[in-house]
Amino acid sequence: MSLSIAKDFRFFSLLRFALPTMIMMVFTSLYTIVDGIFISRFVGSNALSSANIVFPVINLIIAVGVMFASGGSALIAKKLGEHKEKEANQDLSLIIAASLLLSIIILAAGSLFLEPLVRLLGSTDILVANCKGYLGVLLFFAPACILQLLFQTFFVTAGKPHLGLVLTVLGGIVNMILDYVFMGPLDMGIQGAALATGLGQVIPAIAGLLYFLSGKNALRIVKPRFSMATLLKSCSNGSSEMVTNISTAVVTYLFNIVMLRLLGEAGVAAITIVLYGQFLFNALYFGFSMGVAPVISYNYGRGNIPLLQRIFKICTGFVSVSSIIATAIALTLSPYIVEIFTPAGSPTYEIARTGFFLFSFNYIFAGMNIFASSMFTAFSDGPVSAIISFARTFVFIVVSILLLPELLGVTGVWLSVPAAECVTLLLSFFFFFIKRKKYHYVGKKVTRELVNQL
Repeated sequence: MSLSIAKDFRFFSLLRFALPTMIMMVFTSLYTIVDGIFISRFVGSNALSSANIVFPVINLIIAVGVMFASGGSALIAKKLGEHKEKEANQDLSLIIAASLLLSIIILAAGSLFLEPLVRLLGSTDILVANCKGYLGVLLFFAPACILQLLFQTFFVTAGKPHLGLVLTVLGGIVNMILDYVFMGPLDMGIQGAALATGLGQVIPAIAGLLYFLSGKNALRIVKPRFSMATLLKSCSNGSSEMVTNISTAVVTYLFNIVMLRLLGEAGVAAITIVLYGQFLFNALYFGFSMGVAPVISYNYGRGNIPLLQRIFKICTGFVSVSSIIATAIALTLSPYIVEIFTPAGSPTYEIARTGFFLFSFNYIFAGMNIFASSMFTAFSDGPVSAIISFARTFVFIVVSILLLPELLGVTGVWLSVPAAECVTLLLSFFFFFIKRKKYHYVGKKVTRELVNQL
């Protein structure tokens, strides 16, 4: 079986391999970001606040998809590296079926308790109608959302990252066009934004099903063999990615509650704009990490230690340098980025402009933390990956959100994420160091560098 993940990768070839997945994740994030731009411009800042109020539920749907995609991909790629193609195909099919079942359960439960749910998430009387309209439509497309996330990763595992890229870009373009049509000429309001997002997700979902159902492909959907061990292993491997999204849901909820208390609906709109910037940045590094993860898993399965060491050095070098560049760009362009969402001089603009600048300092740390968690998932070390992810996206940030605003006011809200990412970076370096012998991803020279960094 010939797979592109079996190449002798160097810097540019690894980056080219990961690039389609990076672009895919960026376009996926643009589904939400473009929605936000059109919602804010066509419907208003209160509607933008409503989209953020219900976003924790969307995070839950994404968490299911990313968990099975990341965890299942590591399991499948490892079996491909061990030349167990039949088992890999059975695992792929089982994971797709289980994910779809969970998405249908989420759809039914969310739709049945829609208004109590949005009230629980913090919706005020001013926002409740828009919250229900936006979330109600998005829930209907939960199966398509999860399938899209699965196929983004499985196309990489199958050695077809460019096919996944084309489908995701196509879905993103459809989403953007329909956003304008539905909220502009058709005047459908916030429901139009949700419908555009859902239809954009349907395209890669259906195309992915058709591809993997084809009997001509080495990695394909077959009659699944039920294995609770496979499902549990996939969940365990992908637990960090699931934790990341669930934690994001909790953190978004806390941000909304704190901002409603400090600055009202305008504050929620401002934090929404700032979080969109983080969403785009994180998507870039999630895409890179997901792109290289099958390569790591495959070569770990084959026992190709020299290549693992080279890949680790390339990845940490790329993430370090690009994070510095991304931080500098975010700090410099923060006023202009905010103005895309809301007119200069508006109350929301003034709040978000200051917040975006302070918040952007987290980008210098976050990329390495995302890669660290993903790398241990690729090694099928779910517990370590989950510890890093849970500490980063929940423990440290919740402590920061609850503590810093009490000390610094609104400034503390903006600095909570940079503080959490900085502390998490120390934890990531700690696990890089103590796990180096088990997974052999560093030689003696790199070990000395890690010691110096610690």
